[in-house]
Amino acid sequence: MEKLDRLGWADGISFRSYGLRIGIRTNNAEVLEQVEKRLPFGWKPARSPIVDNLYSIVAPGDRSRPNVRRFKLLYKGIERLARTMNLDELLFDLEIDLHSYVATATKRRMFLHAGVVGWDGRAIVFPGKNFSGKTNLVTAFLRAGATYYSDEFAVLDSRGRVHPYPWDLHIREEGLDRPIVRSVEMLGGRAGTRPLPVSVVVLSEYRQGAKWRPRSLTQGQAALAMLANVMSTRHRPETILPMLKHVVSGATVLKGVRGEANEVVDSVLERIVE
Repeated sequence: MEKLDRLGWADGISFRSYGLRIGIRTNNAEVLEQVEKRLPFGWKPARSPIVDNLYSIVAPGDRSRPNVRRFKLLYKGIERLARTMNLDELLFDLEIDLHSYVATATKRRMFLHAGVVGWDGRAIVFPGKNFSGKTNLVTAFLRAGATYYSDEFAVLDSRGRVHPYPWDLHIREEGLDRPIVRSVEMLGGRAGTRPLPVSVVVLSEYRQGAKWRPRSLTQGQAALAMLANVMSTRHRPETILPMLKHVVSGATVLKGVRGEANEVVDSVLERIVE
């Protein structure tokens, strides 16, 4: 860390997010404006330079020596997270790690790896890991008129309500190493602004050509099934299951193999309307 500290830093920012103090410094002040666009939802500037987690961006300007290409580097503490010629790639890696750090380290809320939409004042939650099809379900519900809450994290309070975390959607397409990033407005949708109680939880696994014939789970079964998707490691184990049971209290919890996302949309909305 002493070696990093001696590099010479042009600008930086310290901010708070869900009770965490985070700092980002860079040797290129022009980079900071792009950094701020990628900070976690709801961040607030902090006056104190004392932070829990410090990121360092080494991004030499390309115009100073046009015939020399120099790597851009990203550090989290003393751990190097990225080494690349492409600034956009470095900022993408910074954004992913920032959101993941907040989700796992905060004590203010419990983060669940899940997509979330709102419908008629209640939340529909799709727990699942990466590549489980959360974003496909979220976008299908948005096309049907749902309100966007997140395609990555369900942010839960002690009352079991889901708070908005409208991070841009990360749409994965075959053949691409990185997802395509789209705002909900670009998809013709709108983001929610207030916490919602959970109405339906969909635990699904995509299988090409499968028919959606889900079975209903009890609250206990649902809480256990959702446990594997909890991100917030700072919560004590004895508090997690009671909180999850509170989340699914009064909710319909469906589990099954699915094919096309539209079939799930029709099925879930029929239950809600009823």
